Amino acid sequence: MNETLEFAAYSLVVGAGATVLIDLWALALKRLLDIPSMNWGLVGRWIGHMPAGRFVHDSIGKATPIRGETAIGWSAHYAIGIVFAGILLAIWELDWARQPTLLPALLVGWATIAAPFFLMQPGLGLGIAAAKTPKPMVARFRSLLTHTVFGLGLYLTALAASSAGMS
Repeated sequence: MNETLEFAAYSLVVGAGATVLIDLWALALKRLLDIPSMNWGLVGRWIGHMPAGRFVHDSIGKATPIRGETAIGWSAHYAIGIVFAGILLAIWELDWARQPTLLPALLVGWATIAAPFFLMQPGLGLGIAAAKTPKPMVARFRSLLTHTVFGLGLYLTALAASSAGMS
């Protein structure tokens, strides 16, 4: 397989796999501890308002619904996971995917916290780093845990892919 195709394949598989792991994490939190999951439909609504030039809302829940917002939100969720995996591979290169190690994956997982803290949460009306939520420190801690799980997912998915001989 040529390196461009291999890069794309690893980005897709590793990013989607890590995203599945955080979705399973969210499902476990909901079922075991009754902690609500992210509403990806609201993220889709936020994205759906962007073509009209609306990037920041006071409260995304009060914004006009967008047709297909749930599909938009879920698609974006997985596309972003794939892009983040591509960033990991762009920094540590394909050799990392062929022989994954934990630290680079965790570092990328933790670095991706910047996206919700400084883009998504302010855009949804939650403030920078969830400052406008009822319990900002709880929201921040949950983000840290989720992005740690994402980093673990990057590592575990790459390990599984490389063990399966994806190269």
